[in-house]
Amino acid sequence: MPDHEADHIDFIIGQWQQERPDLSAAPMAIIGRVKRLHTHLRHDIEAKHREYGLAWGEFDVLATLLRSGQPYCLTPTVLFRSAMLSSGAMTNRLNKLEERGLIERLPDPEDRRSLLVRLTDSGYRLISDAITEHVELEQQLISMLDEQEQETLNSMLKKWLAAFE
Repeated sequence: MPDHEADHIDFIIGQWQQERPDLSAAPMAIIGRVKRLHTHLRHDIEAKHREYGLAWGEFDVLATLLRSGQPYCLTPTVLFRSAMLSSGAMTNRLNKLEERGLIERLPDPEDRRSLLVRLTDSGYRLISDAITEHVELEQQLISMLDEQEQETLNSMLKKWLAAFE
């Protein structure tokens, strides 16, 4: 969309400027656009994950195991921290993935009280295929921005996110 065309956020900002001209609407415009983008992006990405029979969190668990490298095996605590989920949510996801034969839980040879979570061969094949299509979709979703715009946006978002983390 060219910069000069109004979008729905412009309509909302216009209403605020009419009703409360004393407020700066610039933060509302930025946050509103980020929220709407999140909604659109999440919808498309979740649809891609569903093609593989995966929910968002299940994809995240499998992708975390894959990106950890061989032997594609982590402790539940490392998975939990990486995915930023509650331990209960993580346990639920692990149970579902294990039932489907995509992961297995193994005794930790270094700590008899602990378990390790490892991708099975079928889990590896599934997430390897899914991540390829996931990244292709993400490329499509940002394709309206040229390379310089993508780099600028990424840098700005990184700076903004750093203020919270």
